Amino acid sequence: MKNRLLVTLVAAVLLGGVAVGYTVLSGTPPQEAAHSVPTTGGPRLVVLSNGKLSTVSRTDPAGSREVTEQRCDRVYSAAGTISCLRPVGALKAGELAVLNSDLEELKTVPLTGFPNRTRVSASGRMVAWTLFVDGHSYAANGFSTATGILDTKTGTLVQSLEEFAVEGLPQRPVDTNFWGVTFTADDNRFYATMSTGGHRYLLEGDFAARKVRPLTDADNVECPSLSPDGTRIAYKKAVDGDPQKGWRVSVLDLATRRITELAETRSVDDQPAWIDDRTVAYGLQRDDGLNDVWSVPADGTGTPAILVPEASSPAPI
Repeated sequence: MKNRLLVTLVAAVLLGGVAVGYTVLSGTPPQEAAHSVPTTGGPRLVVLSNGKLSTVSRTDPAGSREVTEQRCDRVYSAAGTISCLRPVGALKAGELAVLNSDLEELKTVPLTGFPNRTRVSASGRMVAWTLFVDGHSYAANGFSTATGILDTKTGTLVQSLEEFAVEGLPQRPVDTNFWGVTFTADDNRFYATMSTGGHRYLLEGDFAARKVRPLTDADNVECPSLSPDGTRIAYKKAVDGDPQKGWRVSVLDLATRRITELAETRSVDDQPAWIDDRTVAYGLQRDDGLNDVWSVPADGTGTPAILVPEASSPAPI
């Protein structure tokens, strides 16, 4: 039986203190209005609950959650900056909304395509996104993506990484696609995926220099996610190099290029998120069409476990 939703308008705090309405799931005791960041609840996670921006406790992620009225197809948050890829509607195109911790809009960027990935740098300064322009799956043939980056400090906007020069290629192939950005700690360098000629490479980019460099010794790396300590990348790896066979969540050591396949053996079509230096999270769709956020140890040990039920798009606060 589906849970009945009890809708209550309250002043709730999200990230840095925010007054918004929230939804209390059936079976969860009503909460009083919060006017400051909880000091006893510990660290929290941002997730999407039925497409609404929400937060849950990291120590009790399956427990009660604060659900705002902010709708996103994808969300990510860091250092008080929230990136929300708003859904494409019947009468409107999608857009990127950059929000602060009070859910106030700092900037919106009109987008053409279907929202797919987004990331915020650890400092909260840099925001990236990926859209499907043609097609809706990385396993399909002939799909096309558009990946952009915004510097929220200077206002510099790159609508597509196709504007950047590609080192080692005198002329960019017509089949080149970019997706899945993750930022390093210096807010300038980043990693992403570049596909061309049937190969999907890990890409290293320099935002200020407006150039990218495919790392040809790191093939079959999709949707990279840099660990908090900057030493490893979690990503999805096509089984036998063929996306039609699904993807395996793996971790690449940047120094040694050693690859560790994680304990999750189901196909994961998501950009993994690091909950901490030891744990990787990702979304998986259930048979009933709902999503759960799962987690697994980053060293290849352990067993996958549901982290946040009926949620997607996780990010640690």
